[in-house]
Amino acid sequence: MSKPNPIPPGMHTVTPHIICAGAAEAIDFYKRAFNADELMRLPGPDGKLMHGAIRIGDSVVMLADEYPDWNALGPNARQGTTVTLSLYVEDADHQFAQATAAGCSVHMPLEDMFWGDRYGIVKDPYGHLWAIATHVRDVSPEEIQAAAGKGCPGA
Repeated sequence: MSKPNPIPPGMHTVTPHIICAGAAEAIDFYKRAFNADELMRLPGPDGKLMHGAIRIGDSVVMLADEYPDWNALGPNARQGTTVTLSLYVEDADHQFAQATAAGCSVHMPLEDMFWGDRYGIVKDPYGHLWAIATHVRDVSPEEIQAAAGKGCPGA
């Protein structure tokens, strides 16, 4: 018998696992907003999702419903989040427009940034922040440091 790969095929070393009030609806939302592919749904006896998984691009995002008895609460129940999920795409403008049309709100407008990305942040209806970016120009570490010191988004 062969030894299984400790990191399953298609997974990365770090995989976000997010909590959503209404995880089944969140899966459907992420399909519309971010072109997610559904990988699985595991409902519990109460019908809430104990575990779900989607793929966005080459990355898996795991998700589950809120379970207050386990202190598993989403960002809206916690009054905010300290995490931003970063999404690199071919066309940030298109993806940003798609996400907002699906129901995300603009948290930070899309702009050309000093580190070389076209970058903005949206907030989904479940309280999660998604940074959407396309790398548009290569910038040296020295240029990034100088621009950061100026505090200018597109410097």
